[in-house]
Amino acid sequence: MEFLIITLFPQIFPPFFKTSIIGRAVKKKLIKVKIVNLKDFALNSRKTLKNSHKIVDDRPFGGGQGMVIRPDVALSAIVAAKKQSRKPTKTILLTPAGKLFNQKTAEKFAKFESLVIFCGHYEGVDERVANFTNFQISAGDYILTGGETAAIVLIDSITRLIPQVLPKLTSEKESFANNLLAAPVYTRPVSFGSLQVPKILLSGKKAEIDKWKKRQRILKTKMIRPDLFEKYLKAGSS
Repeated sequence: MEFLIITLFPQIFPPFFKTSIIGRAVKKKLIKVKIVNLKDFALNSRKTLKNSHKIVDDRPFGGGQGMVIRPDVALSAIVAAKKQSRKPTKTILLTPAGKLFNQKTAEKFAKFESLVIFCGHYEGVDERVANFTNFQISAGDYILTGGETAAIVLIDSITRLIPQVLPKLTSEKESFANNLLAAPVYTRPVSFGSLQVPKILLSGKKAEIDKWKKRQRILKTKMIRPDLFEKYLKAGSS
């Protein structure tokens, strides 16, 4: 799997790709990462009395706060990123206006060989850039300073679904699998003040434990995420 990240702030990513499960995936060459600096495609057109400045953005037509990333700069970066890959690529534009990212989308993206991820910034990206991408994705219903944080979320979620990244992954029991949250988990000590580990988990009876965990997944989802529980019911309560 290959990730090509277009960003104004490439310095954000190196620590992430050297850490924990993601770092091991990079070392094992299960994923490959390339950073494309959007500033490399900046234009020399903003002049002052002393010098000219390279720009990647401009003021929005019709007024408004902030600056907008130019479509010509964005497209040049996207084309250059695709040329760095020898695999079929899909392009993701990270934007608050995009489709909400979830586990099913992560599973879909994990099947692709190469993803170009464009990190928006400032007030946003010129609307015309969407015409040159395959997906518009939002990490959640909140505003971030830039798309870099969202890109890390996507890459983390997608990478862990790639074969051999997480050996013996039992995805059907994880949160959001089958529209249910994961069952509650416990470890030592058995007694923690007045709080106890459920006796069933200490019984050694695997079949009974599995039934208990299934019931707990349903109850937990119904209580904490009623929206997800509705999807579970509509899917047939499988």
